[in-house]
Amino acid sequence: MEIEQNVTAPAATESSVLASFPDYADAQRLVDRMSDDGFPVESVRIVGEGVRTVEQVTGRMTRGRAAAAGAASGAWFGVFIGLLFGLFTAGAAWVWMLLISLVIGAFWGAVFGFVAHWSTRGRRDFSSVMTLQARRYEVHVDRAQAAQAAKYVL
Repeated sequence: MEIEQNVTAPAATESSVLASFPDYADAQRLVDRMSDDGFPVESVRIVGEGVRTVEQVTGRMTRGRAAAAGAASGAWFGVFIGLLFGLFTAGAAWVWMLLISLVIGAFWGAVFGFVAHWSTRGRRDFSSVMTLQARRYEVHVDRAQAAQAAKYVL
């Protein structure tokens, strides 16, 4: 049995570039000003042009730091599990359940963090944060609203 679905994509609205900025904060400020003034911002888009990834190196990753980071994330997971199990306990047992789960989570997190870093054999001995950046940010507005929006860039 064959089922036919008729799915149509929403029609793309023609837009024009209202302004171009070197950073996102400036584009966001323009749209915020338009919103504060009551402009129908549903017709506005911020488009990043020339998108690239940027990896900011934050430090050297050692086995000790990997174990510490693993312990911290394991401790949070342990607290979560302890809270879930704590729902079924009463009195002082609740606090003990939370503490024991925290310690067990931190221990296993440290073990897994250490082993994960050790297994790379030094191929990635640094920590980093990856972000997306654009060369410039354009504020686009639907053509029907373009004349009304032009007053915001003067």
